[in-house]
Amino acid sequence: MTDLHALQQRLQQLEHQQASQQGIRRCINRYMDLCDRLDACTPLDELGDLFTEDACWEGKGARYANSFGGHQGRDAIVAMLAKYCVEPAHFALNVHYLTSELIQVEGNDASGSWNMLQVSTFSDGRSHLNSARLTVRFRCDNGVWRMCHFQTENLFSRPVDHWNSDASLPVPGK
Repeated sequence: MTDLHALQQRLQQLEHQQASQQGIRRCINRYMDLCDRLDACTPLDELGDLFTEDACWEGKGARYANSFGGHQGRDAIVAMLAKYCVEPAHFALNVHYLTSELIQVEGNDASGSWNMLQVSTFSDGRSHLNSARLTVRFRCDNGVWRMCHFQTENLFSRPVDHWNSDASLPVPGK
């Protein structure tokens, strides 16, 4: 009987871990999806709801601390992001790619880290390539995983000519 009880506990722990990781992925991916489409129609209430009330958002390292600074509290984070939600849109193209995921869950708290690649073209036509390391703490708040401390640290950043070209693709046999 003890073996069955231990097995049930292990199964519950695994199910909790899996559900928590899924909720965390849903939160960070929705954040990136909304950041990919920042414009005058961005649902700022939905964006804000991805953070806890007492959340902190901060740029780390010389480049990002200077560019983005730090913002304490959900309202301050939304106010910072709202500056990008203008007409015409700040970004003509903005795509975030997350890799090298590591998520660790302990009860109702969790941490995650990702390497991020961001390709952007601004409304003025300039394009940029950025890579950053994201370190994010999450909290399960009323059954929903939300970010409580978001840190982004630049790994590299450079301007590029443009992202899209009408040049034909090099396909074998053509």
